[in-house]
Amino acid sequence: MPNRQVDIQPERRKLSVGPLSTGDKWFFRTTTIASNFAFILVALILVFLFAKAWPAIQQQGPAFIYGNTWDVESDPPVMQLGPMIWGSLQVAFLGILIATPMAISAAYAIVFMLPQRLAKIATTLIDLLAALPSVVIGLWGLLSFAPVAANWAKLLNQTLGFIPLFQITGDEPTYIDSPFIAGWIVAVMIVPIITSVTREIFSQTDSGLINGALALGGSRFSVFSRVILPTSAPGIVGGILLGLGRAIGETVAILYVLQLTFDINWYQILEPHGGAVASWILSRFGEATEKEFEGLMAAGLVIFIVTLIINGLANVIVSRAAGRNR
Repeated sequence: MPNRQVDIQPERRKLSVGPLSTGDKWFFRTTTIASNFAFILVALILVFLFAKAWPAIQQQGPAFIYGNTWDVESDPPVMQLGPMIWGSLQVAFLGILIATPMAISAAYAIVFMLPQRLAKIATTLIDLLAALPSVVIGLWGLLSFAPVAANWAKLLNQTLGFIPLFQITGDEPTYIDSPFIAGWIVAVMIVPIITSVTREIFSQTDSGLINGALALGGSRFSVFSRVILPTSAPGIVGGILLGLGRAIGETVAILYVLQLTFDINWYQILEPHGGAVASWILSRFGEATEKEFEGLMAAGLVIFIVTLIINGLANVIVSRAAGRNR
């Protein structure tokens, strides 16, 4: 009989998805559980705050957000957070206006100007600034920076006092305990955050694009303003939003340098009164009654939700910018 050649098809192998070895599988499971636990922890904090704050929210109604009275001695207690919410936004935006130019300049110098060794030293110093506790920065602001910033505030009032923003009412202004000084303190705290994100975005900018613009005769400023900045703008905005979320939730440092009052300071940033939700919670927590405790929990819920929204938006913007620059 003739030999018949039988074609044997090799068994098709299936591509495995996920880790293959036992160690990789356990590592994958552990990291998955840990990452999911972070989301669960945030959700549990949100549920806890809502449960504690619901009686106050139910009693106060929408006026809790926009009212300007906090009187726990009345019957029923009146707890309205309007001046503190406005003050938090005011101080946070002042901090952003001050910190953003410093952060962008520092990131540009680290990525494009300094030698590698000096760039590493500058990066380390800026990162160390982010590690300082807020109580240390608050004490520095109270004891060392406030007198210096008071002189700046006096100069602004004397030279630009015709602008309502820099006007001060009263015969003997002190130029301290104002949103202006609090904004500087917050700026010091958020510069490392904005600088870190901006530095990362700058480092992903196409070097060929920059070198080409320089070769065509562009100056450093024109290349920065017309090439680097437009390309990096979404990532920088994300970093600014991350800094804004940090600034809105600042507590101790603002408490040291800002006089908290329930008279809304709409725009006079040199006036010695203002507000901040987190600082108000800290100042009242130790002596709070049961009803006031519920109101403070409601205040914490408000600031927690606002911070979550801002940070979530910032992460989306930074992620998209980083993916686009690769």
